[in-house]
Amino acid sequence: MNRSKQARLIRILRKIHRISGMNLFVFIMVIAISGLFLGWKKNSNGYILPPTQKGTTTEVQNWLSFDSLKKIACQTMVDNLGSDLSVKINKIDARPDKGVVKFVFENHYQGIQLDAATGNVLQVATRRSDLIENIHDGSVLDKIFGTGGIIKLIYTTLLGVSLIVFTTTGLWLWYGPKKIKKGKSGK
Repeated sequence: MNRSKQARLIRILRKIHRISGMNLFVFIMVIAISGLFLGWKKNSNGYILPPTQKGTTTEVQNWLSFDSLKKIACQTMVDNLGSDLSVKINKIDARPDKGVVKFVFENHYQGIQLDAATGNVLQVATRRSDLIENIHDGSVLDKIFGTGGIIKLIYTTLLGVSLIVFTTTGLWLWYGPKKIKKGKSGK
């Protein structure tokens, strides 16, 4: 490719890089900041992600049934946080190495940790990490608008492609002038 074509390509890529950056700045900042928080979630002294507690036994055969634990978790949710919050379970996270079962609820960010063998409540806490994750991947917008995942799909596709475009155009904006300069000195 001759120097004039390389220079033209660099001008086009610079324009794409600049316009894309201006249009997606807010989204990229949201992903960067939320990603930073997610990276620190286990080192936040329990503020972002409550620490996993320890139960009385790691012997799974001595655990209560998940159905029994679920009933205890739902009742604990109502007793501690009121009946206005949903007790619909989003996920159950069993930690055999700690003897704990965590319950995460739908439509809010409260979580309950139970001793898997006794059913004793070990912790009732806000899981800010779940909110941050929903912001990070765009699913918070699906929850707000009830769109069933389409916004998250569009959001992650748009921002994933944008990252590829920024990386590619940025690399060429760095390398292209070096190539042109090398072509000048090679004559």
